[in-house]
Amino acid sequence: MREGYDASPLNPVPGVVWLILLPIVAMEIVVSAGMLGLAGGAGGIGWRQEALQRFALAPQMLGEMRENGQWSADYLMRFVSYAFVHGSFMQALLASVFILAMGKFVGEVFRPLGVLAVFLAAVIAGGVAYSLMPGTKFALFSAFSGAYGLIGAFTFIIWARLGAENANRARAFTLIGFLLGAQLLFGVLFGGTADWVADLAGFGAGFGLSFVVGPGGPSHILKRIRQR
Repeated sequence: MREGYDASPLNPVPGVVWLILLPIVAMEIVVSAGMLGLAGGAGGIGWRQEALQRFALAPQMLGEMRENGQWSADYLMRFVSYAFVHGSFMQALLASVFILAMGKFVGEVFRPLGVLAVFLAAVIAGGVAYSLMPGTKFALFSAFSGAYGLIGAFTFIIWARLGAENANRARAFTLIGFLLGAQLLFGVLFGGTADWVADLAGFGAGFGLSFVVGPGGPSHILKRIRQR
């Protein structure tokens, strides 16, 4: 038999991506089971709302901590936990698809810890940026800021490859431009919240952190600077 003939035509998704998805999927299974009456009895119907109240990030939390000088463990936790609870099954599904697609690509280039660092940094940056945005009233939830962080890392990979080919690096930002444009258009037509701020901050964090946790790391950056 020829070498590689019996190999799978699909490359496996890196384990770190499944690690990121595990709490998202687990949370969605529980709250969906409650809403469908499969668990929790009559009280299960309200499990999603209870999860949002417990894990979502209210924009005023950061301001309250700064004013009082007390950094609540519950409030600080929400700058990460908001990414693992969603307002609907469809929202959770779309976020998971983005994470799978982008995480698989980034995970084939970055080390596992790099992928995890990008996701978590994007989530935290998204929560902070959303909290600092004037006029925000609605709680922030969903993993889209983390997914946009992975899009930022994906953009970094394309940006680096285009640079190596002496091609126009601006082409690397085509995907994020399309996604944000579609998101803003949707918001204008159907209304929405300012969660696009969290997504944009997540993208920026993912792209920027990639210079540190990407292939070669800081030593590669220093080498490039010295060559100039």
